[in-house]
Amino acid sequence: MGAKGAPSRRRQTGRRLRYLPTGSFPFLLLLLLLCIQLGGGQKKKENLLAEKVEQLMEWSSRRSIFRMNGDKFRKFIKAPPRNYSMIVMFTALQPQRQCSVCRQANEEYQILANSWRYSSAFCNKLFFSMVDYDEGTDVFQQLNMNSAPTFMHFPPKGRPKRADTFDLQRIGFAAEQLAKWIADRTDVHIRVFRPPNYSGTIALALLISLVGGLLYLRRNNLEFIYNKTGWAMVSLCIVFAMTSGQMWNHIRGPPYAHKNPHNGQVSYIHGSSQAQFVAESHIILVLNAAITMGMVLLNEAATSKGDVGKRRIICLVGLGLVVFFFSFLLSIFRSKYHGYPYSFSLEE
Repeated sequence: MGAKGAPSRRRQTGRRLRYLPTGSFPFLLLLLLLCIQLGGGQKKKENLLAEKVEQLMEWSSRRSIFRMNGDKFRKFIKAPPRNYSMIVMFTALQPQRQCSVCRQANEEYQILANSWRYSSAFCNKLFFSMVDYDEGTDVFQQLNMNSAPTFMHFPPKGRPKRADTFDLQRIGFAAEQLAKWIADRTDVHIRVFRPPNYSGTIALALLISLVGGLLYLRRNNLEFIYNKTGWAMVSLCIVFAMTSGQMWNHIRGPPYAHKNPHNGQVSYIHGSSQAQFVAESHIILVLNAAITMGMVLLNEAATSKGDVGKRRIICLVGLGLVVFFFSFLLSIFRSKYHGYPYSFSLEE
């Protein structure tokens, strides 16, 4: 049995060898080399990504916001591979730039980055960086950026979209607003922790002490509390503050003014009807106060029974205040609402 079975096995082996294609060995060798090359390229890409993340984590351990020049920007933000989001503030903090808005925005940006760095949710999926105009002029030119400060989000994959640029002019640069924008773009929620600020408490305590001391000193004569003129002045101050947009400033946190980093021109009036600067609200407050003073003088000239010459002077001063400052206020309105004066067509 054993002698007869041996040739049979040899014949089967010979048939198997005859079925193998003659050109399969070079193909298999080429496929093997291709797999080795792809595997090596993938491993190289993974090693490069790991090095980049390790470097970013090291910088984050030292500072919550690390500064970047052109080379670092291209290596860690523009060049792949990347599996992290990067928030970049483009600014101009050098003293010769005289950008007060940049300094204010930088303070809020520091608060936001510190809140992320010391939070329990901190991870290597989100980093904060900064590019100063004097350190990365080529980056500003590459992105066609002509204003500062500007906040941008660079996603892990692909190019930034329009929504990846923070609308600072409309929303302001408060840390809470930045955190909300980041949550919309990255799904990373940052709880903002502000350092304790006791200036408001101290100011309120001083005001209460001043009022209490005044009432104590005048405790035997409190008729001034019922002074209509005094309460009218207090009411007017509140009205001026509200109508000038102070509450809007408190909610949105807009910049005080805007300075063009190229020509140094400072704008105190925002060109859009959807936003304003803090300086703009102060200007409107002064204009409203001047117009109101003119109306008060006109009323005084009309109702008083004093000397006619004096009443005529008061009337002219009041009329001048109303005409001049109302014209100024109307010119600001026209600059913000470009369709003014409005035209209406009535068709049957």
